[in-house]
Amino acid sequence: MNRNVFYMFLIAIIFSSASGKIFAAEPKGRGDYLSVKIAVIGPGDELYFWWGHLGLIIDDELSGTSKFYDYGVFSFDNENFFLNFALGRLLYSSTASNAYDIMRHYIRTNRDITIYTLNLSAAQKEAIMRAAEHNILPEYRDYLYNHFSDNCVTRVANLLDNALGGQFYAMAENTPGRFTLREHVRRHTYISPFWDWFLNFIMGQDIDAPSTVKQELFLPSEVGRALQTFRYIDDKGIEQPIVSSVELVNTAKGCPPVLEKPRVQWPYELCYGAVIALALLIFMLMSKKYNSGRVLLGLSQSLLGLFFGVAGAVAFFMTFFTNHDYSWHNINVLFVNPLLLAAIPLGFNSAFSRKENKRILSEKILKVLWTYVFLGGVFTMLIKLLPFFYQQNQVTLALVLPWSFTLSFIPVWIGKMLPPPSAKKDV
Repeated sequence: MNRNVFYMFLIAIIFSSASGKIFAAEPKGRGDYLSVKIAVIGPGDELYFWWGHLGLIIDDELSGTSKFYDYGVFSFDNENFFLNFALGRLLYSSTASNAYDIMRHYIRTNRDITIYTLNLSAAQKEAIMRAAEHNILPEYRDYLYNHFSDNCVTRVANLLDNALGGQFYAMAENTPGRFTLREHVRRHTYISPFWDWFLNFIMGQDIDAPSTVKQELFLPSEVGRALQTFRYIDDKGIEQPIVSSVELVNTAKGCPPVLEKPRVQWPYELCYGAVIALALLIFMLMSKKYNSGRVLLGLSQSLLGLFFGVAGAVAFFMTFFTNHDYSWHNINVLFVNPLLLAAIPLGFNSAFSRKENKRILSEKILKVLWTYVFLGGVFTMLIKLLPFFYQQNQVTLALVLPWSFTLSFIPVWIGKMLPPPSAKKDV
């Protein structure tokens, strides 16, 4: 070997060893060892699982761990849990668990699982990991839950938006949503006629305003939908898809699907209301000849007072005395409220009182009460001609108006205005 060549080669080796820049690879940063994923979990059997769940998964090649960061942890054993829940002060927590254990749990409980691997830079992945670890510290892990604006889904979306310098929400804030928040809720509650009606009843008009994609991100499935189409600008000015891969881990078996769009529910409720009205009309006709008809009519009114009075009391309480902001400004309380509880004793008096005066007085008061309910419902229809009132309460109106009309003074007034069947017109 030529001596000059040998010396040049030796100098190059010494220089590269000292500088670490000629032959050694550039050292990896912390984020290069991380893989960040979002797990979208489908609905479960319990009511509070009907809207699904979402978690953040971070695989760490350096430590050999895979963590599932969960922002939706609560316990019925928490101090004053039910009181705080009633008042809208429900405390949720952030935790980190073994991701494989969590996935096995959701597979055992028959839940859909879709995992979106995020296409992020090393610095962005590290930022998300540091924020997630910060959130599970004892002094930061607890937060006040809000169904639409601060839940297990929005907390993860916040992490992603922060890592992207606000690009995720910038897209979502300026894009119209597919449905109102009420309609999104009802896409999931249709499986239970009672809860579908009741939850629809207690929700106020604020969730009927047109929504944006950002507001829709309270739902896990809507985050999954947004991730599939979202693109962002990286630090080199290049547009990138946010998702690098999608993995369907588990498909639930035998579960009713979430509706792609909410069904129109008021015709069903109108049928239910008409059936109740028909039964009451039969009891009214029976009461003219049989005591059993009077008993059935009185007991039916007591039951209506019990059901709608309790529902109205819940709605009234949530509207005026709690932090459940989705229940504020609820015009349903104008005609279905705690006053209907008065029908319980009045109905019993009508059915069983041996004192005719007491029975007649109870029946008159009941007619006044049901007339108020019917006219109150009509009033809520009329005020929606004004721009300040836009609550979509057709479902409640369709259920309540038929039977309240039947029990009110209005059919009696109409009957008095009509000529008797035997009357004949002059020729």
